[in-house]
Amino acid sequence: MNKPDVLNGMRTFKIKSARRATANKNLWGYFFILPAIIGLIVFQFGPILYSMVISFTQWDIITPMNFLGTSNYTRMVNDPLVWKSISVTLYYTILNVPLTLIITLLIAVLLDTKMKGMSLFRTIYYIPSIVPAVANAALWMFLYNPMYGFFNQILSMVGIQPQEWIYGEKQVIPSIVLMSIWGAGNTVIIYLAGLQGISRQLYEAIEIDGGGLLHKFFKITVPMISPIIFYNMAMGIIGSMQVFTQAFIMTDGGPANASMFYMLLLYRTAFKNQEMGYASAMAWMMFLIIGIITFITFKTSSLWVFYEGDDSK
Repeated sequence: MNKPDVLNGMRTFKIKSARRATANKNLWGYFFILPAIIGLIVFQFGPILYSMVISFTQWDIITPMNFLGTSNYTRMVNDPLVWKSISVTLYYTILNVPLTLIITLLIAVLLDTKMKGMSLFRTIYYIPSIVPAVANAALWMFLYNPMYGFFNQILSMVGIQPQEWIYGEKQVIPSIVLMSIWGAGNTVIIYLAGLQGISRQLYEAIEIDGGGLLHKFFKITVPMISPIIFYNMAMGIIGSMQVFTQAFIMTDGGPANASMFYMLLLYRTAFKNQEMGYASAMAWMMFLIIGIITFITFKTSSLWVFYEGDDSK
């Protein structure tokens, strides 16, 4: 056997050995993540697919399932309370998401300044986001109380009539939105991380050109953190469409179904009325609505989201 053949044989052996080692590493990798995969299938994908089956049946958990075909979906389309809950949820989302994005961004910009004691202010703004949801709701119920609530006491001191807050049909959703913005510390922290990643040379360049604070904000800050704005917007939409705890604890859907969020109605249908089939159909309807809105959000993001190093625009 000549030397080239020996070299080729050694090269082939090394390639096969490397491939075998890579395959063994992959097998060990799959072995270690196998519990997570099993958990995902059993506790996530399994129930999701099972809920689709249930959505075509009439089932109260106790008695056997009764197959209904698409009757649950037809009933849902003709149910005025379902459409009322969808409109309430969309109204909350349309009001909550933009206000949260704008206010938290402005707060993050203020927290990004360098001054003594700024870390304390950052901690103060973040603390509400770690308060348990039930405790948070109980606190705001006290603040919103029309008789002795803190907010109405402040209003009376400046000569303004007491407000109904969560007890009024027109004020209940804005009141819950205000409460939601107060607890948006996570969004502030995400913005703050993005702001600290912006090169200060960009701000210095715009100062040399004579730009002021507004020029810095709209020409540098907003474009550079637009991917983070997009992320917070997408997560905010998904979260707002699934709001539940505030209404469940504070208003129970009232007054006059003015805060009957879709997820609260779904909960009532499933666990109070024991209509698991109808509730499953409602869940899939919400999945479809969120999917459509998220798809539109991602498709339109290319019009305003700027990624550093992307020269396609």
